[in-house]
Amino acid sequence: MGALDEPLTKLVGDRTAKVLADSLKLRTVGDLLHHYPRRYVERGQLTSLDELEIDEHVTVLARIEKVTLIPFRGRKGDRLEVVVTDGRSRLSLVFFNQGWRQKELKAGAQGLFAGKVGVFNRTRQLVSPDYQLLDEDAGSDAAQQFAGRLIPVYGASAQMPSWKLSICIETALTKHLGDVGEPLPAELRERHDLIPLPEALELIHRPRSHADRERAQSRLRWDEAFVLQVALAQRRAAESALPAVPRKARAGGLLDAFDARLPFTLTEGQQKVSAEIAADLASEHPMHRLLQGEVGSGKTLVALRAMLAVVDAGGQAVLLAPTEVLAQQHHRSIVEMMGDLAEGGMLGGSDLGTRVVLLTGSMGVPARRQALLDMACGDAGIAIGTHALIEDRVQFQDLGLVVVDEQHRFGVEQRDALRAKGEQPPHLLVMTATPIPRTVAMTVFGDLETSVLDQLPAGRSPISTHVVPAVEKPNFLTRAWERVREEVGKGHQAYVVCPRIGDEEPAAEPKKKRRASEEDLEDVADLGAGSDERRPPLSVVETTEMLVKGPLSGLRVEILHGRLAPEAKDEVMRRFAAGEVDVLVATTVIEVGVNVPNSTAMVIMDADRFGVSQLHQLRGRVGRGSAAGLCLLVTDMPAASAARARLDAVAGTLDGFELSRIDLEQRREGDVLGQAQSGVKSSLKVLSVLEDEEVIVTARAEATRLVAEDPELAAHPDLRTALESLLDEDRAAYMEKG
Repeated sequence: MGALDEPLTKLVGDRTAKVLADSLKLRTVGDLLHHYPRRYVERGQLTSLDELEIDEHVTVLARIEKVTLIPFRGRKGDRLEVVVTDGRSRLSLVFFNQGWRQKELKAGAQGLFAGKVGVFNRTRQLVSPDYQLLDEDAGSDAAQQFAGRLIPVYGASAQMPSWKLSICIETALTKHLGDVGEPLPAELRERHDLIPLPEALELIHRPRSHADRERAQSRLRWDEAFVLQVALAQRRAAESALPAVPRKARAGGLLDAFDARLPFTLTEGQQKVSAEIAADLASEHPMHRLLQGEVGSGKTLVALRAMLAVVDAGGQAVLLAPTEVLAQQHHRSIVEMMGDLAEGGMLGGSDLGTRVVLLTGSMGVPARRQALLDMACGDAGIAIGTHALIEDRVQFQDLGLVVVDEQHRFGVEQRDALRAKGEQPPHLLVMTATPIPRTVAMTVFGDLETSVLDQLPAGRSPISTHVVPAVEKPNFLTRAWERVREEVGKGHQAYVVCPRIGDEEPAAEPKKKRRASEEDLEDVADLGAGSDERRPPLSVVETTEMLVKGPLSGLRVEILHGRLAPEAKDEVMRRFAAGEVDVLVATTVIEVGVNVPNSTAMVIMDADRFGVSQLHQLRGRVGRGSAAGLCLLVTDMPAASAARARLDAVAGTLDGFELSRIDLEQRREGDVLGQAQSGVKSSLKVLSVLEDEEVIVTARAEATRLVAEDPELAAHPDLRTALESLLDEDRAAYMEKG
């Protein structure tokens, strides 16, 4: 074990090491050295207090303006109130029964103050914060430490404020900086003018100037990009060496018969992407391709044509969907598109046809048994289902293609278990309904070739989107329900989307997010900072009751959400698709895959509780036919809020790639990377997948070249060590399994 892998107990003692591990997940010397400052402040440069988020743990540099000791009325004790300022805004510090602090907390003093931001009487405050005064005697260690240089402010916790963390990191630098290896090859550092890693670590924690900080960040940014791209390059190389059965569609076969029946012409983009996939399928090595595109760009059609090509070549294909509603919808739409081509071997079926089966966890025993039999004997060329497809009892005669829809909702182990059902590695097509900026795709899905559909089919109608400020202008909400009635009056249908189901949760539960199961994926709305001061999110159950008694009385209104029985969900969707339901009140269970061309209007309640990309996905359910679509985003949030800015962005563009960029800017990028990497925490601390495109592109080229020359990194031991650090056991399993 190297010195940087040593547990922190040896460096800082058992008690401090436990706090670092429990609150910040820092367990080794290396973890501590790579815990970089979130920002820097200079003596005299006060923190902007009006940007503090409620419920956030913060460390601020501010000046004490006023100190007041207030005795409690009618009982013992007192409250010490300290007001600090940045010259424009104020923040209150509150200490209970600690009047003795008046001796050190004096007006005019500067200090670092750390705690969790709360609100009392509409005033932001820190209760019993930790603090370090900087205007102390010249002999003070802290004053000497911070004098004349930038003050690092670290991501910290209530138990471990930034300046205590700084002391631990100083100790690690002093004792172990000489143990730091050099993962980047010397010629690469010289080509890109990068300083050595030990120097970068010292300058990131002890910068004497902003120029020092920038040099350190430039080097560390390269480390993150390069090590990750080496891991992806190794995986691409390993995958390209595996054998696979070529699957080429035969002339006059099932695919040709399907294409001949299409009532429209494929878009230029669909033809181009289909050709890319066909070339991959015909290869003797497994396809690894990401298919992404705009809402309604025809990804499912392209995937279906790939599946038909595999069936033509004598193999079988599976489509793995994250929810039963989506699996049922895929099955229904594919069977409808194929007609008698989906009834191979059945009475009335086409001689060229195959069988398309559905398998979900809640199917009845007879239907389940028949589906399993059809897959095992090869009668079913196409199988569509949920996680039920992964079970051990599921077998295929010759699995040639795995299509995974909504990749981010599946664990890698699940995807790998399905691919293992082929005698040789099957081809893999990953679909995502959320458009991904190019740099994100290169970083998150860097092992996959990427195909992009950015062209909507002819006949798709425009969708107009408007924000409805329900509190400021209640008449706008009244008008929204009138518009729904007008659309229904024209023979169309509408969706009403709510963030919560409402048949099980007590009103207080939205204060805390639950971990969602497959059945209630739609219940994880983003409640936002300070959500405990807001009312609970609107629910499907309550909203439906309000609508049928009020603005939509007399219309045929139905409910759809993930906790309905599977038969009930399927029946509701069937009736809605058949035009027997006017308004469907649903959760985000309808977010992807649902295709009812007659639906023209959507009202999203509490729209601010959803993410930007999620809103874009939802509105893609309307305007799928010849009539124009209308999406109304209902919110209680005030005009100047960040939440309203998000909604205005959605209303302002139909460009999903632009919206995904906005969405990513508003969230921590690590969430995106971690989500795509099956829940594994992100390694990105300095690299921005949006802003550092040049670094990512160049690092990918350098990594590909190095892995081609030295696949096992035999000549680069420090790089191998950095890779092992990135790929802990969970990550290694992720990368190996694909």
